Amino acid sequence: MPLPRRTFLTGLAGTAGATAACSPGTTADGASGDGAPVQRRAAASEAARRLLPRHWDQIAFRTAHPGQGAEDFFRISGRRGHITVTGTTPATQLTGLGHYLRHTAHASITWAGSQTDLPDRLPAPAAPVTVRANTPHRFVLNDTNDGYTGAYHGWDYWERELDVLALHGYNEVLVYIGADTVYHRAFQGREFGYGDEELRAWVPAPAHQPWWLLQNMSAFPHPVSRQLLDARARLGRRVCDRLRELGMTPVLPGYFGTVPPGFAERNPGARTVPQGDWVGFARPDWLDPRTGHFARVAAAFYRAQDELFGPSTMYKMDLLHEGGKPGDVPVGEAAKGVEKALRTAHPGATWVILGWQHNPPKALTDAVDKERMLVVDGLSDRFPAITDREADWGATPYTFGSIWNFGGHTTLGANTPDWASLFEAWRTKEGSTLSGISLMPEAADNNPAAFALFSELAWRTGDLDLQAWFADWSTARYGAADPHAAAAWDTLRRTAYGTTRADKWAEGADGLFGARPDLAAKSAAAWSPRRTRYEPADFEPALGELLAMRHGLRHSSAYRRDLLDVARQALSNRSRVLLPYIKEAYDARDAARFERLTREWLELMDLLDRLVATDSRHLLGRWVADARAWGADERERDQLAYDQLTLVTVWGPRSGADAGLRDYANREWAGLVGGLYRLRWERYFTELRTALAERRTPRKIDWFAMEDQWIRDPGRLATRPVGDTYEIAKRVHAQLS
Repeated sequence: MPLPRRTFLTGLAGTAGATAACSPGTTADGASGDGAPVQRRAAASEAARRLLPRHWDQIAFRTAHPGQGAEDFFRISGRRGHITVTGTTPATQLTGLGHYLRHTAHASITWAGSQTDLPDRLPAPAAPVTVRANTPHRFVLNDTNDGYTGAYHGWDYWERELDVLALHGYNEVLVYIGADTVYHRAFQGREFGYGDEELRAWVPAPAHQPWWLLQNMSAFPHPVSRQLLDARARLGRRVCDRLRELGMTPVLPGYFGTVPPGFAERNPGARTVPQGDWVGFARPDWLDPRTGHFARVAAAFYRAQDELFGPSTMYKMDLLHEGGKPGDVPVGEAAKGVEKALRTAHPGATWVILGWQHNPPKALTDAVDKERMLVVDGLSDRFPAITDREADWGATPYTFGSIWNFGGHTTLGANTPDWASLFEAWRTKEGSTLSGISLMPEAADNNPAAFALFSELAWRTGDLDLQAWFADWSTARYGAADPHAAAAWDTLRRTAYGTTRADKWAEGADGLFGARPDLAAKSAAAWSPRRTRYEPADFEPALGELLAMRHGLRHSSAYRRDLLDVARQALSNRSRVLLPYIKEAYDARDAARFERLTREWLELMDLLDRLVATDSRHLLGRWVADARAWGADERERDQLAYDQLTLVTVWGPRSGADAGLRDYANREWAGLVGGLYRLRWERYFTELRTALAERRTPRKIDWFAMEDQWIRDPGRLATRPVGDTYEIAKRVHAQLS
């Protein structure tokens, strides 16, 4: 929900420090034992109170300064009911708490389900333990996250998300919320010649803003309102303040040259480079970074950003993202101009840049101060040919990164064998400039086992035994050892989590229920794998094992989430098994078999919709309601709902949908599966059935027109879960058996 204006007006310290009462980890006079300010000392305790409301007061947090190597570390000690976690920052202390919960208390708190069935008095660690970070950078969130995960989340969501990220060891968080207000404030007025209304028409609605910030598009689908800009700025400030309280770094967008239409005409002497199109969208112009006009705009941008969110030490910028055109501007010279503007505003700041496709080119990294650049690699676990990032980027510091999820697909799995074999080898090889990890699925809040495992890479050394890791995970995930849980996760380890980059993919195949109907469909999204990357039949036993777990371990949200994920994935995999049989029946003109198989297809879709309707995070209606809540009146609420719905369906206008963006962000959610997806397949099968009976070629269907009509009037979408996940998962198991 939009935040009250008073939150926006708080200073850099935020509001959490105002509660100066003594809490675990602080002394009675409000100072820590080493003189640290109260607000930073109290931050870990406040987070623990939010995460563990019945046990937080049994945990004392203390601050320790880094050793000579300056790496972050935490230490866990104490006795039963009195646990002490010492760490270099509040966030690192929370990382220690996360380690304690998993390895001593057998508990699990993730961004997708938790289990905190703890005894009244917390158990003591067998012996004190100290864990050090093996790299300084633990970066999290993709540029696309603010769209695909949910551009309309409020503070309640972000407060917990930041707590959970700290619990998993991250210290650098990408923050795009409120960047729209920065651009609006920087360009509005006499200096550059733009008015309020035309700038608000140029800024896309929130769900599509990440791609505008990447210079891919603008102005879709409706102008943003002033109240929406203000509300997002207030939330962005609150997120940045909380990150600082936790001792984490908000990584903010930097300025690299995006300008509104007509900039050169309004600013005589300015030089802009047209950027052409991006998947059916017109890209904004690029301002030549070598010029004085660029320096003026950049200064205005950073000034506005500092006023709104306070300064940072890390700024994320990608030049010429996904097909951008340099024209006659040398890339190295452009990089120097961008770097100079950043250094002028924030001396010593680090330029963060995405490692993606052919970016960054070596001409760019060779032109800048490598010691103050960080490449967050998104392809470490995707292509077998990627073996020497030091050579690719001229020894620029970089992170080992993973994008296991595109568009927010609900697909389960990750290339964990690559993580186990590559990270430590790359980190420890001679001449390595690997300096951290970057967790960058295009949408967060999914794949909790992958989230936990990848996060641990930065906090361990030596070989990673995946079989042992998944066995330990099953114990902490559900609260105690169980042979069926262990068997389920060993099956998942060997299938969905056992894929590798040998086939040039980092994500699993999406299901075909979400594809635009076609008997020859191989994927729902144009850029997804064309086949399942493991044998579906080998995956399905995991569902039976989870169902067979003992009753006492089946009450947590962690169990319900995993059961839903596995049952959903098993159903989704069946779509790839069944569709070829439907095609075979149609091609053979076997109407009776075609009728039987298509009825089975729709029955599976109905069962899938009922399954995912049991979980609030799988409800399209909840997602749409989040967007509508930000609107000031009914017209704006309708516009924001349209913004949200287009992203997970057609993505943009017909030109973008036809260019391949439609269903890019498909997901198996209640309201989508039983709504648009079922409507499409039912209409398609009806047309094929009629064509068989009339011995004619099927008529073409204008899918975009149908989809756009549905988006504008999807009917009543449920906002509350219904049904019992366990009971419906049992039906799934019986159906598939």
